[in-house]
Amino acid sequence: MTSPDISTHISFSDFLTNLKKTLFSVFYEKDNIEKFIQKRGFPDLVLQEIMATNPFSVAIPKEYGGRGAIVKECLGVLDTASYESLPLSLAFGINIGLFLEPVAKYAQAGAKESVFKRFLTQQNMGGLMITEPDFGSDALNMQTSNVKKGSNYHIKGTKHWQGLTGMADYWIMTSRRKFENGEFARDIDFFISDNQDDKQNIKVEEYYNNIGLYPIPYGKNKIDILVPEQFKLKPESTGLKLMMDLLHRSRFQIPGMGMGFIRRMLDEAINHCNTRIVGGKSLMALDQVQHLISRIQSAFTISSAMCMRSAEYSGIENNLAGAAIEANSMKAHITDLMQESAQTLTQLNGANGYKAESVASRGIMDSRPFQIFEGSNDMLYTQISEMVLKLMGKQNIVNLSEFFKNYDLTQNIADYFKTILDFKVEINLQQRKIVDLGKIISRVVSANHVANLGNNGFRSDLINDSLESIKHEVSTLVSSLKFQTKVSPIDEYKDGSSWMSFC
Repeated sequence: MTSPDISTHISFSDFLTNLKKTLFSVFYEKDNIEKFIQKRGFPDLVLQEIMATNPFSVAIPKEYGGRGAIVKECLGVLDTASYESLPLSLAFGINIGLFLEPVAKYAQAGAKESVFKRFLTQQNMGGLMITEPDFGSDALNMQTSNVKKGSNYHIKGTKHWQGLTGMADYWIMTSRRKFENGEFARDIDFFISDNQDDKQNIKVEEYYNNIGLYPIPYGKNKIDILVPEQFKLKPESTGLKLMMDLLHRSRFQIPGMGMGFIRRMLDEAINHCNTRIVGGKSLMALDQVQHLISRIQSAFTISSAMCMRSAEYSGIENNLAGAAIEANSMKAHITDLMQESAQTLTQLNGANGYKAESVASRGIMDSRPFQIFEGSNDMLYTQISEMVLKLMGKQNIVNLSEFFKNYDLTQNIADYFKTILDFKVEINLQQRKIVDLGKIISRVVSANHVANLGNNGFRSDLINDSLESIKHEVSTLVSSLKFQTKVSPIDEYKDGSSWMSFC
């Protein structure tokens, strides 16, 4: 086991080098990742060696023995892990973004000390419980309740689809205060529950048979616990704003997971297409292949830009409750790019890409849930549009290009899209058009990040190619937005629709 004194006092480059060497050793030398990728959980010895590097020390403040909760370091760990294993990076992300950072920002001093000590010395893990079986994304109506009993809170309810179900030592538990008349408070309360304490042990009623992210357990949890009052998180204002700050910060860190994953897809694609010879030429000589790889390379640049922005802005010293447009744009766009990159690599690999051990096909299944959890992307795109339309209404602006010129998240790149986005946005859009508009907004926000990355010295050829790629996609999305269609499902479609009767 690595001493926390060693892992927290070496340079970050040495820390990352140690983590990379460990991942290579356990995945390719001492064990073989292709042998256990379709099994539940990581092998014990693999996980023990990884955790011995103290990867979570990056999310723990220095005063508690950690490396300082520096976003750049957190993203670097996620990036390094996702190059080899997206499930491992997600497990890291759950611990960092959904547990340790909220504890560092909102927990009481006594709780911080005990939690952080166990993370550093006993390699503990933690997660977040929000989602309930009947109230998926509708967190404001959750039915998990808390009632004050002396110096404890009795928390009761059911949660499901929590990553690290049955595996985490700690949970941030969300609930609503229940009054004597049976009604619930509107606000949300947050508690740290310790699964090693008999009074706080959470019963797993069922483990789900998830088809991707095999090493991460998900399931249904029965909550009936007593949590001491000193383990209640203290919001700066309301519990709802605490939740938005927490979720937005987590969404700002998803590009860290996307970074290593997309870079792996890009490296694999370039290597395969340079070495695969068809008709006397490499695949890379084909124009369509070059186009497909350029899309992955653009995703690499976009992810790099998002990581730089996140490192500058999403630290726990900042409150991100009001950063919904940017956080949602980051999460939805980068996860779409992760899925697209995996699909593209699988296509380029041909039949070999369809093997279960292929990093490409594995990437399809492992990246797909990223478009669903922490808010389905369609829902996030809808929220982005609604918030921007509200801002446009307040400013009495109807032209999209004009709005972008004056909006802080897009003003540096607005002129680049002027000819494409110089049109009036209708207020009463169909919901499917609202999703299209949300995608457009997210892409322009991403382009702004890419331009800022270029201004900081990132290589210009990658910047220029990425901006062109984004512009191409925005042009396609604008066509979709303007295309007039009201096609809807026909429930009673079977009458007169059997092709055999027409032969």
